[in-house]
Amino acid sequence: MRVTRSEKLDLRLTREAKLALQAAAAAARRSVSEFVLESALSRADEALADRRTFGVTTTQWKAFIAALDAPPRPLPRLERLLKEPGFFDVRPNE
Repeated sequence: MRVTRSEKLDLRLTREAKLALQAAAAAARRSVSEFVLESALSRADEALADRRTFGVTTTQWKAFIAALDAPPRPLPRLERLLKEPGFFDVRPNE
């Protein structure tokens, strides 16, 4: 299935950088656009890999689920903060 590319990305670069990309694209027998897109997407996958999935052991998974299922612990300072009027709640001359 062929996907239509409808988005465009402009890029400013030095002459040396352009020549390097052209040489690398030629060595890979790709157009510069194909080479840059494939390279950028590969790098994006690497940069986002730890944000998409992560592995845990069975013990870690059980501890994670137990933490999610546990009732919240009391946080008196947070409760007090939420009950106090905020800066914008106080009217002048009061």
